[in-house]
Amino acid sequence: MKITDIETFAVDGGHGAWLFCAVRTDEGVTGYGEFGIGAYPRALVGVIEDMKSIVIGEDPEAVEKIYFDLYRALRHASGGLASMAIAGIELACWDIKGKAHDLPVYRLVGGPFREKQRVYWSHLASMRAAWPDLAPDRPIRDWEAVGRAAQEAVERGYTAFKTNILFPGSPSKAIWQMSRELGHDQLAERDLIKHAVKQISTMREAVGPDIEILLDINFNFKTEGAIRLAQALEPYDLFWLEIDNEDPQALAQLKASTRTPICSGEQMLTMREYQPYFALHAMDTVKVDVQWQGFGPAKKVADLAETYELNIAPHNPASHLASFQSVHLTASVSNARIMESDPDAVPWRDDLFTAIPEIKDSFMTVPTAPGWGSEPIEAELKKHAWNH
Repeated sequence: MKITDIETFAVDGGHGAWLFCAVRTDEGVTGYGEFGIGAYPRALVGVIEDMKSIVIGEDPEAVEKIYFDLYRALRHASGGLASMAIAGIELACWDIKGKAHDLPVYRLVGGPFREKQRVYWSHLASMRAAWPDLAPDRPIRDWEAVGRAAQEAVERGYTAFKTNILFPGSPSKAIWQMSRELGHDQLAERDLIKHAVKQISTMREAVGPDIEILLDINFNFKTEGAIRLAQALEPYDLFWLEIDNEDPQALAQLKASTRTPICSGEQMLTMREYQPYFALHAMDTVKVDVQWQGFGPAKKVADLAETYELNIAPHNPASHLASFQSVHLTASVSNARIMESDPDAVPWRDDLFTAIPEIKDSFMTVPTAPGWGSEPIEAELKKHAWNH
């Protein structure tokens, strides 16, 4: 079997693009991968276009070889976007290999370790605060609406949810990566900490003591501010405080300074990047991202984390194919803790795929069909093309 062509699709995800890579072969088998971050669709699609000549004519089942050929070819442009583009091709090749052998991907690498995976509702209330059109009948106008959103997650069977710092109102808003409202100084001033405490206390009161609450603060605070925030939130028993950090010792300082568990790693891509953090035991839970790293590299990070007695949690703020890819990772490793799931999305998301995730009582069923167990419907991808 040989690769004959590669095609990419950018799909309107409501607040950015969902990106898909189709790798086609001379035996009629097409593999699909959902990859990257929707904020840079033109750049990522362009990188894949530039990489085509490296992989066309290659055996798609030699997935590791293809990954390293691309990784080394792009060494002068290594980093986030290059890794994400490589992931698109790598993920599609895993799909081909699974389909060619009539096996789900996790069975190609030693799984399954489990038949279902616990998931949490991600961006709860904060997604609606930032993009009210996703749930126009449930605006985040006041703290009462924030509490109702938390209760909705429980009513729909979720035992855990993650949120970002948000501001109810008309208009409402939420703090994302390096939000302009905070400026470049990454300060956690007293009023902002009080505001975050108000939000989490409102949510805790709404759902009671047994539902897990996670808070993601991204890159928005320096270590000093993150420590004060983590300490202020200790009475509310967070499942974790999630933070992106580029200094292993700074993250270790944060972890040592609070009883609030720390999750980190979303900003990293390879074992080489994670290892200094693992050596310091600088986090309690390791965030990985199959769509940004690729399936093989994410599994290697998980295997490395196992040697440091750490659990992984896939980052997964994308569409359904990403959920299938991520759950294949958790089914392939012995140290999965929980997985991200994004219930709030554009209404056409379910129409894009041959199968959608089966989530019941806060668990996603691990699929048993060949490859990823779901694939995008190309006509629907084109129908909802991203064209901003």
